[in-house]
Order: sequence, then C-alpha cells, then structure tokens
Amino acid sequence: MDERSDTVFWKRKSKKQDGQEATGSAAEGAVDTQEEVEEETDSEETGATAGAAKDEKAAEGDKDAKAEKSEKDQKAEKDDSDDAAKADEDADTDAEGTDESADEDADTAEDTEAADESEESDDAKADAKDEADAESDDEPAKAAATDDVFGDEGLGEPGVTGPDSSGITRVRSEGVFEFDGTKHEVVSNTWIVDTGDDGVIVIDPAHDAEAILKAVGDREIYLVACTNGYSPHIESAIKVAEEGDADIALHPREMRIWRRFHGAEHRPEIEVEGEGSFEIGDLRVDVIALPGTSPGSVGYYISSLGVVFSGDTLRRGEPGKVGDSVIDYSKQLASIGEALLSLPGDTRVLPDQGPSTTIAAENANFDSWV
Repeated sequence: MDERSDTVFWKRKSKKQDGQEATGSAAEGAVDTQEEVEEETDSEETGATAGAAKDEKAAEGDKDAKAEKSEKDQKAEKDDSDDAAKADEDADTDAEGTDESADEDADTAEDTEAADESEESDDAKADAKDEADAESDDEPAKAAATDDVFGDEGLGEPGVTGPDSSGITRVRSEGVFEFDGTKHEVVSNTWIVDTGDDGVIVIDPAHDAEAILKAVGDREIYLVACTNGYSPHIESAIKVAEEGDADIALHPREMRIWRRFHGAEHRPEIEVEGEGSFEIGDLRVDVIALPGTSPGSVGYYISSLGVVFSGDTLRRGEPGKVGDSVIDYSKQLASIGEALLSLPGDTRVLPDQGPSTTIAAENANFDSWV
C-alpha cells in the first residue's frame, strides 16, 4: 500500500453574533436625563415629584434588572451558538476521520487481497514445479531422447539414418551370424562418427562394406573400432579399413574369434583395453572394459558428444545376447551396472542392434535383470 501523509483537520472559528456586545449604558443615560428634568420642576410639586422620582427610580431598577437579564440571555445564546458550531466542527472532523479510516481500511483490504492472490499464484507455480519434478523423477525412462533420430522401435530395415546433430550416422545392414553351430539372421548397426575435421571413426563395421563407405563419402577414415570379435562387429572391418587406409582397433583377447573369421593374415593394428583412451580429430574417445558377452568386449565413450557405443553388452530394455545365448551373465550385469550405468543419465546408448536408449532409462530397468 502507498504511504499516506498525515492529515491535519483545521477547526473553523465561530462568527460574532449581531448585538452580541451591547451593554446597559444607553438605559443609564436615559435615566440621568429624566432626573435632571424632574429637578427643574416647581417646589410645590416636590412631594409629588419625590413620589414620582421614587416611582421612576423603581422603574429604573426594573430596567437595569431587565437589561442585565437581557445581557445574560445574550451571553447564554452566544455560548450555545459556540457549542453548536464546535459540535458541527467535531462532527465534520469525525466524518472526515471516518472517511479517511475507511479509505485506509479499503486500501489495506485491497493490499491483503493482492498479497493473498500473489501468494496463491506462487503456491500454484510451486505446486506445478513439484508435480513436474515428481513426474520427471518417477519416469526416468522419459530421459530417452524421444527426438533422437536413432530412437525408432524394433530392429528396422536396412538403411542409413542421420547424421544427427552430433554428426553421428547409423548404417543398418542385414547378415547371417553363425554362433555355436546355429545361424542367425540379424540386422546390425554400424556407427559413423564425424570427428569435426573432415574425418570419421567407423564403429562396428557390420555386413555391408559398400553401404558403409557410401555413408562415409569423401571424408577420411581415421579409425575402424570394434567392440568385440563377433562377425556383426568385424565383418566389413578389413574392406573399410583398406579403402580408407585406416587402422583397426580391437581388444587382444578377441584375436582368436577374429582369426576364425578373417584368418591370421591381417591382424588389427591397435590393441585397446579398458581405461585406455585416444584422441582423434576434435574428439577424445575413452575405452570402457565390458566383459560378459565376450572376454574382450569394450565400449567407446565420447563425453563431448554425450554418447557411449555399447556393442552387444547393453541394448534398449535388456542386456544383449550373442545370437540367442547368454555367455557370462554375471560378468555382463557387472559391466552394465558398474561401468555403463555410472555414466551421466542423459548419455545416449548406441548399441549394435535396435534403437538407441539412455543411461537413465536403463537404470530404471536394471533391478529387473538381477
């Protein structure tokens, strides 16, 4: 409420009554003149004059008494008039004070109402925020980037998706994966990561070398990085690397599986292990050990892009399998829980098959896998 200045009520003075200050001097002058006239009369009329003078004196006394009474009556009337004027002034003052008090009360009421409305508005905003926070906390799976171009459901059809805003392109290709005497038809993901200087990293080159090289285009291939030695992760590695004159990176414990598919003539140039890292172009790539589906399985984490390439260790909504088989489930869960789920919740998980997910979304699923 605005500050109000103190209000001063000025009292009005009462007006003077007409004839209010009249005295008995005029009556006294009239009596003196009468006495002088009576003293000049004949001595014979002395007795009568004396009697008349006596009567006149009595009359004079009556006149004086009347004059005095008149003066008292006038004074009383004056006092009554002053009292009435003062009462009027007091009534005006009280009325003005009442009006002022009423105005102040109205202002106070308006301010109180405005404060209440503001408080209610603040409470409503706080409640809305709490509800939004609660909804966010209760549904961590919503952290999965719904706008992620790689977040499509199912295994999908072969094709190329991207690049996305981080410069990542996905190439899906069909192939046959034979494991433990059983053949499996699969659709596998190959990831092409732009390094920011006209170069790329190719991760898990799968079944179609031509589709991969077409997606790379005129850019230079700096590295072909494999998450393990199974064919969906290495099948096109040699063709892609030779075309781009690039090195191949693989964990040393995957060499036996590699030789079964590619023979011993062409060995990977770079042996990667957990806790290692390398810089390519503008990117730093950290190697995460993920044993479980295979002894030398690894993941590639690029913090600047907020992504981790998890291979077959973690897929959307489930731990990955090798064909239809679980190899070492305890180790695989340990790799997921200790290595992957310790990453920031908004980190995107880009697996070897199926759509992308996030660390937060899979954190919510982890307890159901144990």
